Amino acid sequence: MNRVVADSNVYVSAIVFGGKPMLLLEMAEEGELELFISEPILSETFRILRNKFQRTTEQLEADRVHLATITRSVTPTETLIVVPLDPDDDRILECAVAAGATTIVTGDRHLLGLGSFRGIKIQRPAEFLGERQDHG
Repeated sequence: MNRVVADSNVYVSAIVFGGKPMLLLEMAEEGELELFISEPILSETFRILRNKFQRTTEQLEADRVHLATITRSVTPTETLIVVPLDPDDDRILECAVAAGATTIVTGDRHLLGLGSFRGIKIQRPAEFLGERQDHG
């Protein structure tokens, strides 16, 4: 089974806009993949939802409960410095390494520019979903 780490922007897009990022969350809900998250990713996701999209306390709590039911939390044990231009991206890589992830799903150009990291594929949501349909 695919072990996947999504970055905060994928979660924000899924929650606010739906679309392909929401399909990723639905696949996790249906047990088609394992979706891993860490505290730094959660914190950034909720900071963006609160500050940029003015989600209410009630909405944020519902989002938190939903994510808690479809993700598995990991605590990274290794500190990485791979993306000096955007240290937040390193938190995604740390989570993926700790989770033993096969894929990172992101729209972030710095991460996508890596292509892969320690054998972990880095893909856009559409690319990941398209690959799943081709093989599923």
